[in-house]
Amino acid sequence: MFFDVLIAALLLIGGAFALIGSWGFAKLHDFYKRIHGPTKASTLGVGCLLVASALFFGTQAGEPDLRPALIAIFLFITAPVSAHLLVKSVLAARKSDRPAPPAAGAPNQD
Repeated sequence: MFFDVLIAALLLIGGAFALIGSWGFAKLHDFYKRIHGPTKASTLGVGCLLVASALFFGTQAGEPDLRPALIAIFLFITAPVSAHLLVKSVLAARKSDRPAPPAAGAPNQD
């Protein structure tokens, strides 16, 4: 009973985060704001769905299922890298979006 409630909660939470991420991708107007929806919220949502899948199939078979864990590891490694590469490519294409370089005599602000 406990695992059923936990799996249902993870499915609802994961679905909600995936929906929020998709909604942010569709509704936000700027590329830099729009990139956060799929990379942050949707990644967390799919992660919750994968944990629920691992728990469900692990309780059904009596042994842990490693396939959802492998998918989650691949997802959590590739999503930030792909978002970083997308932002770098847009900054290279849109030179006007780049911040101004610091002045030569300006103090270093750490």
